[in-house]
Amino acid sequence: MAETSERVERLVDELTREEKLRLVRGTTDPAGTATGYLPGVDRLDVPEFRLVDGPLGVRAEDERATAFPTALALAATFDPDLAREQGAAIAREAKAHDQDALLAPGTNIVRVPHCGRNFEYYSEDPRLAADLTAGVVEGIQDEDVVATVKHYVANNQEQNRTEVSAEVDERTLRELYLPAFRAAVEAGVGSVMTAYNRVNGTHMSDHRRLVADVLKDEWGFEGYVVSDWYGVESTVGAATAGLDVEMPGVSVTDSRDAPDEADESSSETDVDLGSIDGVPDPTEAGFFGEPLAEAIDEGAVPAERLDDMVARVLGQMERIGLFDGDRGDGALDTPAHRDLAHRIAARGTVLLENDGVLPLDDATDVALVGPNVHEATLGGGGSSETTPFHSVSPREGITSRAEGEVAVARGVPEIEDVSLFDLLPFVGDDAGEESDDAGPDPDPSKDEAVAAAEAADVAVVVVRDATTEARDGDDLRLPGRQDELVEAVADAADRTVVVVNSGGPVELPWRDDVAALLAAWYPGQAHGAALADVLYGDRDPGGRLPVTFAPEDAYPATDESQYPGVDGVADYSEGPFVGYRHFDAADAEPTYPFGHGRSYADFRYGAAEADGDAVRVTVENRAERPGREVVQAYVRPPAAPDGVERPVRELAGAAAVELDGGETSTVEVDLDDLAFARYDPDDGWVTDSGAYAIEVGRSSRDVRTTVRVDR
Repeated sequence: MAETSERVERLVDELTREEKLRLVRGTTDPAGTATGYLPGVDRLDVPEFRLVDGPLGVRAEDERATAFPTALALAATFDPDLAREQGAAIAREAKAHDQDALLAPGTNIVRVPHCGRNFEYYSEDPRLAADLTAGVVEGIQDEDVVATVKHYVANNQEQNRTEVSAEVDERTLRELYLPAFRAAVEAGVGSVMTAYNRVNGTHMSDHRRLVADVLKDEWGFEGYVVSDWYGVESTVGAATAGLDVEMPGVSVTDSRDAPDEADESSSETDVDLGSIDGVPDPTEAGFFGEPLAEAIDEGAVPAERLDDMVARVLGQMERIGLFDGDRGDGALDTPAHRDLAHRIAARGTVLLENDGVLPLDDATDVALVGPNVHEATLGGGGSSETTPFHSVSPREGITSRAEGEVAVARGVPEIEDVSLFDLLPFVGDDAGEESDDAGPDPDPSKDEAVAAAEAADVAVVVVRDATTEARDGDDLRLPGRQDELVEAVADAADRTVVVVNSGGPVELPWRDDVAALLAAWYPGQAHGAALADVLYGDRDPGGRLPVTFAPEDAYPATDESQYPGVDGVADYSEGPFVGYRHFDAADAEPTYPFGHGRSYADFRYGAAEADGDAVRVTVENRAERPGREVVQAYVRPPAAPDGVERPVRELAGAAAVELDGGETSTVEVDLDDLAFARYDPDDGWVTDSGAYAIEVGRSSRDVRTTVRVDR
């Protein structure tokens, strides 16, 4: 049982069983804006409770909100304080929309680069993911909104996500996939959402060991556990495993409002909804309704379990001030929020290559080329889609900043967005975001783009992919004819800069033919303004890669048995060797390593010093211009006992510093005990005795100084 206040205990005692059941099963929101809704109990002044999508900004039905950069862009900043600011801003906008809980953050590990939802997650590394997750959670909850960390756990692919079983050993779970969730609990998260998938054969909504034993008993989680939408598989299994709230609680057929609406859409629902890969069956719901009451009567579920469910929900309502009405005012689309979205987009931009072409001189004549330069790239498809009040396209951003001539040519046809909602026959079309920029020309010409590139001083080619929840990518190539476009422009122009807007790693077959290359992810509403800032040097490209870029066949989990799985089972046989851990163990050279990112400044490192809790290093900016450096500390362990393979190095922490030209600063990176530990299935977290090397540098492959410590 969760610890409760006297008020919550009194309410649980006074509620009837029917009223309790209403507080653990969602229903239709009468206002029509919430993603999930609990109706409250008027008799006892228990208010309504609204949950809303919000990883990248509030997605309330038919409402607008600030469209922040994707989680991967935020992760590229390596800045938990910035994550805290973003969490707080989204929470304020949730309150402005009369919402009480955000279904955010998402923090699953980027295991395979094909995952259609990687853009919503923070990293391939558990330490970075944990730090960013904790920051977002703290920001949300500081504004009296409930944060919902998701998707618990090992939800690392969209293909067959509702059925696939992640077969993963305990050590790998503890070292790679659980740390970010534990960090969320330690940061005080109010809610945890279970994943659709199975883990070692058991659906997460029914997984007693991971939900009741690990999350609640071992970690001491006091909030409520909510299902993913239509993600409950059983009544007794889920209730006894520790699930507290079923969402949405009503099937798609139950939620139709009027007979004529049902008739009008009947042809759309003549589909086997459960057969669409990656999409849960929306006709299956109501497990926590009357079936739960029957299970309690039959003794299959203890009555105290229902009381605990209700107490956990009421406890979070009390914590955010819903009972007393003292949550404070929200704020929507403020100048501060617009500026924050702009700062994150710029700071998360990673300069992968630069042969002296950047930053651009103000008077440079630019050819701006790309199929989607007329619109901001807001994000991937699915539950994180956000409709902003205002956005800035690359065309707008560059033309408003440039003092030289800017010629714009799309070159190849537009890359169309893809969305989970296109797969759902029971969801109507969204109104969508109207661009402030002029629409694309109807018949783009590659020859026109090549001619513009030949005439300009610099060609800037903006390319993108298109990813969505519920669908993984077939490969890592850019869609359409974009590779062909880049090659043609690079052949024609004296200097070519390529900007990649993607939901994760992509292949870059032409990278040796261009002068500069940037990874700018999905930048959100400030896309064009942030891009102009970085290209012209108004801001240093401060981002570092939160994921490894490599050829498709070089990643781990490339065997079909590992991904997407065989007979509904994905074998995590690579263990903890995901991302840079894999490339280090295989002694393989990635295209761009984890943590990589160049600067317009020139940073030099002094010797590192360490004690038990931190490592310190002096960093000097030898350039004449300011810059932002991300100092990364990796722990290289001594030889492990026989039969135990440890990663060559693991990120222990990072710290960013902004230095003016000629400035020097001592940077401190905190280290906790787990930075040196491994997980043993029998003994728990174990620190092997011996000498550990702490490698300090600019990426996982760019070590500038090393210091040894004994443990």
